[in-house]
Amino acid sequence: MDVSTPAPQPRKQAPDAGRRSERSRRAIFEAALALVGEVGYPKTTVEGIAARAGVGKQTIYRWWSSKGDVLLDAFLDLSAQAAAEAGATDGEPYAIPDTGDLAADLKAVLRATVDELRDPRFEAPSRALAAEGLVNEQVGREFVARLLEPQLQLYVDRLRAAQDGGQVRPEVDPRIALELFVSPLAQRWLQRTGPISYDYTDTLVDYALYGIAARPPAEPSPPARN
Repeated sequence: MDVSTPAPQPRKQAPDAGRRSERSRRAIFEAALALVGEVGYPKTTVEGIAARAGVGKQTIYRWWSSKGDVLLDAFLDLSAQAAAEAGATDGEPYAIPDTGDLAADLKAVLRATVDELRDPRFEAPSRALAAEGLVNEQVGREFVARLLEPQLQLYVDRLRAAQDGGQVRPEVDPRIALELFVSPLAQRWLQRTGPISYDYTDTLVDYALYGIAARPPAEPSPPARN
């Protein structure tokens, strides 16, 4: 009796470990941000993040050493998504627009910052990281190096361009100058000393660029000779 040769079976594809890891990372990021927004940072735990993400606790500890590290990476990922939405697409880094009008450009980017700080997706993790960075030196250093300094460098670049265009005095240190409008906004937001709004940040820019000292009255023009 003839026995037919069995048809070859299609080879099963090996699971894509990279894709599975990326799905797990995304789930962990979303879980960490959601929990901080819902219960606050003190009550957020690695166990809670793992349960929310549907992964084992050991999966989180394979990539991060603490919940602070998880939240920092989750927030950096969220910030990268926001930067992409703002125009940093196709791998090109975001830069503060240079329209030739320094005041208008600074006001525009600070208005966008106000929108971000008032966005519930950003507010809870931002405050949590700021607070954790005060007591956790490693998280604080990472937050400054990986998120804060790159953002501040955007202002430095724009102010240097303004110096090249003659809009800012050449002896001005851009790294110090940017603090005239960035630091007051951060302080007001963190300490809740007052509302943050477009009018507020516009005023910060005006004060920083034009000063607050009274200007002497302009001397009257001499009468025209007949």
